[in-house]
Amino acid sequence: MASTTEPVATFPHARIRSRTGGLPVEVFLIAQLGHGAGDRMYAEATARQRAHPHFIDELDEPSTKLAGTDFDKGDATALYTFAVGPQGHPFHRHAGHRVFTAVTGSAGALLRFSTASDAQIAADPHSFIDALHHVRLPPDSLFTVRFGDGAWHQFAAPHAGSTHPVFFALSCHTDELGGPLPQAERDRVLSGDANLASLTELLPDAVLALLEDMPDAAAIPTVALAFDAAPGSSRQRLCARVRGVLGNLRGAISRWRHARGYIAGRGPRVSALAEPLPHSLLREELAGEFHHQDTFVLSVRGEGFMGLRASRVLADVLDGFLQHRPAGVSALMTLRNVLVRPLRLRTSPLGCPVSSLLSPQRDRLFLDRFPVLAQQVIQGDRLAEVVLGADDRHLVFRSCVGVRIVSDDRIDISLGTRVRCSNPFGHVYLALIDRVHRTYVAPAMLRAAVEKAAERSEVLVASDGLFA
Repeated sequence: MASTTEPVATFPHARIRSRTGGLPVEVFLIAQLGHGAGDRMYAEATARQRAHPHFIDELDEPSTKLAGTDFDKGDATALYTFAVGPQGHPFHRHAGHRVFTAVTGSAGALLRFSTASDAQIAADPHSFIDALHHVRLPPDSLFTVRFGDGAWHQFAAPHAGSTHPVFFALSCHTDELGGPLPQAERDRVLSGDANLASLTELLPDAVLALLEDMPDAAAIPTVALAFDAAPGSSRQRLCARVRGVLGNLRGAISRWRHARGYIAGRGPRVSALAEPLPHSLLREELAGEFHHQDTFVLSVRGEGFMGLRASRVLADVLDGFLQHRPAGVSALMTLRNVLVRPLRLRTSPLGCPVSSLLSPQRDRLFLDRFPVLAQQVIQGDRLAEVVLGADDRHLVFRSCVGVRIVSDDRIDISLGTRVRCSNPFGHVYLALIDRVHRTYVAPAMLRAAVEKAAERSEVLVASDGLFA
């Protein structure tokens, strides 16, 4: 513990000079959060982290890569989350520069750093301990850390036997290729396969043995940072006890509740047309008589679209209809299926415009995969369309899904439908669903399918950020 206490008007901070002349280790305390907030955040954030497709659990430091490098565009940064539980994690270092921001658990955290170089440790392993510094952080606090390549560090609970997590962090690797990376790991970074564990080097066994025999930690130079009450004061100890109790409670409640997140956005507008597009195959369907028609078009704007194959984009969109169904449309289809099953009408989990994508027929397929009634790929594969549809007891419907590469910075994706009623019930049914179909079902299905296609294919990029 520091021998003197100094009040500051700005962010409490610690600065540890590097023994090798490199960048210092800098720790800034940013804000004090509510009682028990650290344990709650840890419980909820780690649940979301575990659900991420890039989640790994290695070296007592579960993590996930949120965003990777893009060297083609000159971006060498990467963004990770990682968590340190009550058991702490082993001493380690990274080749590159690191900046991370974190929230401590409801017992606080102990940050341990040593800036001894390889040459110093090889000459005398005790130099690692000579360069050792500790930083103590209070419970439920927001802080940020910055250090250069080669800084050994370990993050642990402030007291042995603690049941509270140490912290949850968001880490920025400012240069994923920075520092003396081994060639094998450099190749992994360039290929996009690197992760937090692969970029980590553990402390040599000889130094670990010294740490285990190290004298009392009180002999290690320590800076304690805090808000509201001086470190070690009776007020600070009382506050820590209260935070610990509330942290256990709020953490347990958060683990019991399902951690949810939501995404809402306003992206490219879905335009409604009264007539099928001039090139649409839908113009040839039910041409003699129909009682309903609509066409919806979503224009995606970006760069580098010219030269793409429309058929490939169309396949991703069709797969998007199958894999990314709007929750509201699925609920409406469930209700619809319950109501019409006694009438022996067709039922499907997919919305009517594309429900025939689940058809078992295989005599006519688009790209050897999707069952269709008709298809065309023309204009040098800059225009691709398929016709879907089915005949039911009360009506016949045909839908046309199309992709057109309009220019180097624009793609139009369309969904059009025509319906012919077969009997009076069909007319009643159509009148009941017409408004919700036009205003919600068809536009929502088109947007969701294109969003899924954007995830599957790097060709759909919108300048307003909806698709990435």
